[in-house]
Amino acid sequence: MEMFIDGAWRPSRSGATQPVTDPTTGVVFDTVPAGDATDADAAISSAARAFEDWRKIPMVDRARIQKACAQALRDHADTIGRALTRELGRPLPACLHEIARSADLLDVYAEEGLRLRSEIPLGGAAGEKTIVTRDPLGVVIAITPFNYPINLLMFKLGAALIAGCTVVAKPAEDTPTSTLLLADIFHKAGLPTGCFNVVTGRGRGIGSAMINHPTPRKIAFTGGTAAGKAIAAAATGTMKRVTLELGGHSAAIVCADADLDKATDAITRHGFANSGQFCYRVNRVYVERPVYEAFLTKLAAKASKLTLAPAGSTGDLGPLVNQKIFANSEVQTEDARQKGARILIGGTRKTGPGYDAGFYFPPTLIADATHNMLVMTEETFGPLLGICPIETAFDGLRHANTSRYGLAGFVFCRDFAKGLTLCEGMEVGSVWLNDIQRSSHYVPFGGMKESGIGREKGRYGVESYLEYKTMYLSYEVPT
Repeated sequence: MEMFIDGAWRPSRSGATQPVTDPTTGVVFDTVPAGDATDADAAISSAARAFEDWRKIPMVDRARIQKACAQALRDHADTIGRALTRELGRPLPACLHEIARSADLLDVYAEEGLRLRSEIPLGGAAGEKTIVTRDPLGVVIAITPFNYPINLLMFKLGAALIAGCTVVAKPAEDTPTSTLLLADIFHKAGLPTGCFNVVTGRGRGIGSAMINHPTPRKIAFTGGTAAGKAIAAAATGTMKRVTLELGGHSAAIVCADADLDKATDAITRHGFANSGQFCYRVNRVYVERPVYEAFLTKLAAKASKLTLAPAGSTGDLGPLVNQKIFANSEVQTEDARQKGARILIGGTRKTGPGYDAGFYFPPTLIADATHNMLVMTEETFGPLLGICPIETAFDGLRHANTSRYGLAGFVFCRDFAKGLTLCEGMEVGSVWLNDIQRSSHYVPFGGMKESGIGREKGRYGVESYLEYKTMYLSYEVPT
């Protein structure tokens, strides 16, 4: 495939390419351009030209176009879903679910755009009015990770477009094809030329060129904390705005009075979805000692039922996307084993026909985990859960807050007052009590501490692509 710039397919100026690999087989199935600074400039120039017209389009028309794009996403769900499955290795049903949620988010953003208002504060003198309005920022750079390539792009693209901004997106090196397909689909659905461009290449190459380019006014990034810090530092050179959704090491606290069936259902579902490859998954669990062993028994029974989907077949979970991500699970498991933890299930690479060529790691439960173990302190991005017994729930809260991350937290407790107190005490951007649902499209999503800056989704996401402007008007009052 080629890059999508100014409404057309384009190779890199240099002609260089990079491979795209099927993680279930290790086979290269496509190539994309390895773009550089000249390609970045071409895409940004296209977006800048488009911005001058797009910002002037009435909000009702922008909303109509965005809803048409949402419907086009649904209409082409199978095509994009199969591309996602091929590049990510995730089973197709889960990919189709991601696409459906992405289309819904586009619609939500369109509706939020229609609710935006300017203000005329009261209290001005006769012949004077003050108007507070909001202007779109301009060209936006959207840099997205491999784990949910379409949904995490919609966090940014949907908010930016409805606000009147234009976008240059750079997908992850592992998962570029679904985003490239999407750009062409949106263009054919009526999104004007240049409003959504997609470039491909390495972060230290074309990514750095876009971040340092003088034209864009914002960088929206989802990815690792180290990369996010580097982006934030670079953005200060041109005073770009940033929204950064970074790493997480989310803790769950299970109280002695919790509904263990509900808790283990939710933690199994949320801890191992997408083979653990998402930022706000349950990573570590603190369980009050009276129910610790019963919790382990129930959790192990449920997690053991999850199946790995070999190449060419079906199952609940796919492989990890590459060797680097796979190594996290392997290293953290061995670290815990050497330091005295119990490996209840999993813990070793899955091999055999259909598995040998992919990075398959089964759901793994690490019991009796302690805070000198990596699984309890560092993000895994894999199908591991560290589980630690605690004397009181507030010991768990103290451990949860010790982390440098602050993305999400989870509490299971029948005593509502105690559960709410624990939720209020968690230093995180989102917290769930007694169940774990997918994050809502209507409320803010983002992290505290080293988990990021800013919020996405709902009106909060749209507002982050707007700049306040105050206009002072004077006129002669007729007499």
